[in-house]
Amino acid sequence: MEAENSSVTEFILAGLTNQSGLQLPLFFLFLGFYVVTVVGNLGLITLIGLNSHLHTPMYFFLFNLSFIDCCYSTVITPKMLMSFVLRKNIISYAGCMTQLFFFLFFVVSESFILSAMAYDRYAAICNPLVYTATMSPQVCLLLLLGVYGMGFAGAMAHTACMVRLTFCGKNLVNHYMCDILPLLERSCTSTYVNELVVFVVVGIDIGVPTVTIFISYALILSSILRIHSTKGRSKAFSTCSSHIIAVSLFFGSGAFMYLKPSSLLPMNQGKVSSLFYTIVVPMLNPLIYSLRNKDVKVALKKTLRKKPFS
Repeated sequence: MEAENSSVTEFILAGLTNQSGLQLPLFFLFLGFYVVTVVGNLGLITLIGLNSHLHTPMYFFLFNLSFIDCCYSTVITPKMLMSFVLRKNIISYAGCMTQLFFFLFFVVSESFILSAMAYDRYAAICNPLVYTATMSPQVCLLLLLGVYGMGFAGAMAHTACMVRLTFCGKNLVNHYMCDILPLLERSCTSTYVNELVVFVVVGIDIGVPTVTIFISYALILSSILRIHSTKGRSKAFSTCSSHIIAVSLFFGSGAFMYLKPSSLLPMNQGKVSSLFYTIVVPMLNPLIYSLRNKDVKVALKKTLRKKPFS
């Protein structure tokens, strides 16, 4: 990928902070976050793969959620860590556009995988008698293709619009990664089309999953309230609580970053906000779904008790 319309061949990522006293502590802090993210998500992927009783639609989607979290954390964090130890964290034009594409691909895919998980919970709680038919392997595969298809479409829309821009003059990007809004600040041509695409595409990528999740949980709540047994209600709520926490963290921080006018959200505050859905959420997801999930705990105990080569 060449910078055909641009005099800029590389960008300098400003990083999270320019305070020298914080660089080393932040490096080890985020390195720790990254290790926990990779180990946690790969551990959950391995656990689901090794235990046949977890081969259900719910854990099929959780498997893919962990894969997405691991991938998009890897797209961002290693380059971010370099900004804490290098005087200039340089990224080529092609490298920047590549990072932007894969970041958007995985973050949009995450929003739709969370909505697929909400639909799965709706099918399990509201229509348990036909759950197997509703969430058949074919349906799950089609939903997954839709998830990654929307991820690809969203990433292509933003990246194609970004490549059209001309970048000249200062090449310092006020962020720790190549994200849409800080890159638009560096353009010396009109960004009207890009801003329009941001509001439309991000509106769809947040709006459609959010509506799906709200409708699913409204129907789930209605169904739960009709359960007479306290134990039954408690069990139904417990199966949804982990997903509700993950959804709130992801969509809350994402909407706060992208759906507010830039005048109301300075870029330095935007960087802190984006930390939640780029660094913190991928780290917390495996912890949320394992610590609050009885099936995962049982599977972990079984796996740890297995003797190697037995």
